Amino acid sequence: MLSTNDRTVYNEEQELFREQVRKFFDAKLHPHLARWEEEEIVDRQFWLDCGEAGLLCPTVPEEYGGLGLDFRYNAIIGEELCYAGSGAGLSIQNDIVADYILAYGSEEQKREWLPKMITGEVITAIAMTEPGTGSDLQGVKTTARKDGNHYVIQGSKTYITNGQNADLVIVVAKTDPELGSKGISLLLMEVDREGFARGRNLDKIGQHSADTSELFFNDVRVPATNCLGEEGMGFAYLMSQLPQERLTIAIGAQAAAQRAFDEGLNFVKERKAFGKTVFDFQNTRFVLADLATKIQVGWAHIDWALKRLIDGELTTAQASAAKLWHTELQNEVCDAALQLHGGAGYMNEYPIAQLWRDARVSRIYGGTNEIMKEVIGRSL
Repeated sequence: MLSTNDRTVYNEEQELFREQVRKFFDAKLHPHLARWEEEEIVDRQFWLDCGEAGLLCPTVPEEYGGLGLDFRYNAIIGEELCYAGSGAGLSIQNDIVADYILAYGSEEQKREWLPKMITGEVITAIAMTEPGTGSDLQGVKTTARKDGNHYVIQGSKTYITNGQNADLVIVVAKTDPELGSKGISLLLMEVDREGFARGRNLDKIGQHSADTSELFFNDVRVPATNCLGEEGMGFAYLMSQLPQERLTIAIGAQAAAQRAFDEGLNFVKERKAFGKTVFDFQNTRFVLADLATKIQVGWAHIDWALKRLIDGELTTAQASAAKLWHTELQNEVCDAALQLHGGAGYMNEYPIAQLWRDARVSRIYGGTNEIMKEVIGRSL
């Protein structure tokens, strides 16, 4: 169980919410984790169950069917999900898509989509990455040509989380390719539109239960009213939402690091070698002491960053630093904890194997860690 005794950002009411999340995951998540890893997708019923339990889009105002809570509730869901070792794409819906629609959507768009996202009836995705474009979003090639009162989308996307399950996709496209970043717009696209096709569920190193897809747009027509916010403002919108997205990644990485540490600690206290437990060796204790210290610092930093986000003070550079530091920590802890398992760590039957596999992508998505350093460096 994820210990929160020393946390400073949560109050009693939020810890009660955490207990509800844990009970829900015990009943609806943990019994299915292994099967979802094998099938490489999470059941749609799980999304409906999450909606019924109040675990989808808790920050959405009550007027749209939400709970009107602050981002700490999203963070609790993310922490518990990542500590459990699940790749379910709830954070895409809760922390990213819902906020885009709230911040930039028309009243009609909000009333159409937010209530369905809250119940789990609608699963969402955001399509940024392309086969030739990753961290540099200004380089997207997908176009959305204006044709009367419609946009015609042409292009493809890849590595899209929730791509197989999604009912609604925010598509990042060039509405005016000649304007560079000022020609990028965000379009809401329902997946039943003619010309849209999903590719295969991509075969990844880790995070197997997170369905990740290629998406293809062959002259997909969407009404002009599906433009999210103003035409040409898409890149600015993407940049303004980055602090929360990158903090979400940092939170998940920190929780996963804690789980990996706990798995390593428990294993070495039980494993015997040369007549004593592996924990009794000084090297083992020193490795764990070093990791425990970094994890302690990590939780203090997460609480600091969370408070700044809630107060509207978290900058892009600070969020990038959080993403950089916590994902590097996650990979360090997972690797060390696997090493402490010895040969058992290489066996998929042990949780540390999955935690280790799943960790590798955290230094890539949401902007690579090399890009994080560039963002931080530019702010100095």
